[in-house]
Amino acid sequence: MSRETGKGNRHHRRSVVALQDADIPFLIGGAYVVEVYAGVSRQTKDFDLYLRPQHVDLAVKALKRVGYKTEKIFPHWLAKAERGRDCVDLIFRAGNGLCEVDDSWFERAHNSNFLGLEVKLCAPEEMIWMKAYIMERERFDGADIAHILQSCAAKLDWPHLVRRFGLDWRVFLSHLVLFGYIYPGERDKIPTAIMDDLIARLRSEKRAAGANRICNGTLLSRKQYLLDVRERGFRDARLQARVHMNAKDIAHWTRAIAKEESER
Repeated sequence: MSRETGKGNRHHRRSVVALQDADIPFLIGGAYVVEVYAGVSRQTKDFDLYLRPQHVDLAVKALKRVGYKTEKIFPHWLAKAERGRDCVDLIFRAGNGLCEVDDSWFERAHNSNFLGLEVKLCAPEEMIWMKAYIMERERFDGADIAHILQSCAAKLDWPHLVRRFGLDWRVFLSHLVLFGYIYPGERDKIPTAIMDDLIARLRSEKRAAGANRICNGTLLSRKQYLLDVRERGFRDARLQARVHMNAKDIAHWTRAIAKEESER
């Protein structure tokens, strides 16, 4: 994506028009909104569109009708559509089964113009939430989060962000601590009340692990903590009721690692 093309690739305009013509609600996210909110531009192959889970199949059919090759590549979070140079990711959750796109995403969306079309963008809070869990060896989205915080901190709904992370507030705190390291002169952009609350939680936690042998690392990386659940007796956090994954999804998501590594 580049500002020289009006914050968007004209090849992607076709997919936006196709979904609008089919009256399917969607949001633009990913690298496009990082550029809009934080001014950070980078070339990406895929164009990220976010939809509620119940609208994904309708979107796939709408794009297929206008000539896209489509596939629900990972049924627990992602479908893809391709037509020429237009490569679209239809995202309805994070790859770890969390961060489901719900009504709140649309209620908080920002209105924008995309190559002459009226569209809605994912709110920066939702992008922070979604990106916070991406900590693979080959991809870490912490820089995107730091740039969004640096640019948008004064306008963020901080209580909403804390609620979004819920039980995973440690993940959020880790990014806030990292932000203070990256931008030591900007630490005051993070509300004191938010930092105080999260640090107080940290201090009040029980230190003893007890019988809770669970590895939350699998929510951060699909590969790097497989050893823990396969050989070291830890339970896979992705099998918790709050995560939209089952054993079949996890196996499919894991098998794809080798294929994707061979393509890089």
